Amino acid sequence: MDALTATLALMRLQGMGPARYWQLLEHFSSAVEALEQLPESLLQKLPERTQFQWRQWHQHGQSSELMHWVDNERARCDELGVTLICAGDDDYPALLTEISRPPPILYVRGNIHALHLPQIAVVGARRATSAGLDNARAFSRALASAGFAITSGLALGVDAAAHRGALDAQGMTVGVLGTGIDRLYPRRNVKLAGEILERGGVLVSEFALGTGPEAANFPRRNRVISGLSTGVLLIEAALRSGSLITARLAAEQSREVFAIPGSIHNPLARGCHRMIREGAILVETAADIVTELGGLLSDRGATPAEVAMQPVASTSSLGSVAQRLVMALGGDPRTLEQIARDTGVEAGALMAELLQLELAGLVETLPGGYQLTAEGARFLEVVE
Repeated sequence: MDALTATLALMRLQGMGPARYWQLLEHFSSAVEALEQLPESLLQKLPERTQFQWRQWHQHGQSSELMHWVDNERARCDELGVTLICAGDDDYPALLTEISRPPPILYVRGNIHALHLPQIAVVGARRATSAGLDNARAFSRALASAGFAITSGLALGVDAAAHRGALDAQGMTVGVLGTGIDRLYPRRNVKLAGEILERGGVLVSEFALGTGPEAANFPRRNRVISGLSTGVLLIEAALRSGSLITARLAAEQSREVFAIPGSIHNPLARGCHRMIREGAILVETAADIVTELGGLLSDRGATPAEVAMQPVASTSSLGSVAQRLVMALGGDPRTLEQIARDTGVEAGALMAELLQLELAGLVETLPGGYQLTAEGARFLEVVE
């Protein structure tokens, strides 16, 4: 018996879970040994159904109900193009091994290599405001352009906007599911999941095939989101929300936590403000995050400083919208409202373009607005 078979069998036993699995591995040298020598003291604490399954396997081996399930699960994964990765395998994400009691097994569909890229988790409210969705998409687009994979939970709202932002930038994105990898939830994001796979991203779940969207699954999903990531960006979150739980899990896992502040009158800003009071880094631009974590990108080409401040080589490298923004900014500071009025660009696209110009070193933020940098002013001369 191999480690994958033993791990699948153990995790199939009702009442096992990651906590008991890792307790067993503290006493046994492998999953195979743990399955073969499951202590009677533990067995008695598990449901009667589990006791029956294990005793039948001990008597009948490969012809047992438990082994039939394992064989069928592996066969179905093969049919669906799903790769199974055990903790300890070379393909298992290194950062995830650092968290307390990580998933013993991962179901992975798509580009496994994306799991080993530096990742930023972007999380927030399902019922986010328009500004929150714009921020999620714009920040994710900029961070993906800088070289980070964007990780989120494929939920409605901020999660979906974050994945979209990464795809807009032709970047990598990781969707972590709270269901079986064959039970995409919510159904409204099935198309998005397909795009993630088609464009080189990856979907991940720790749950067996066929697992539905049960409430208890999502806190487990959240700890994987933060565990895979070097940092977590909180966009909007109520004081009682899964997104706030993810941010707190990230802090417990020694990950960097970033939060975007908002209006004191917005209930969805309160979670961000709470995390900032508890030590999260307040961010206003994607460049703030690149500055903190960009060293992780140094072995992938440009340094973080080069990524954040690299000037654009010529006017042809700017799109038409970006050129309009440079012209609208001129030589004086301008508010976001003034820029929108002068260019006619809608809010989401406007913020995304301004972030790109800021990362290119052409624009900088001021209290209440934006202005061209010295490099941007030189660019203005070329554009004119």
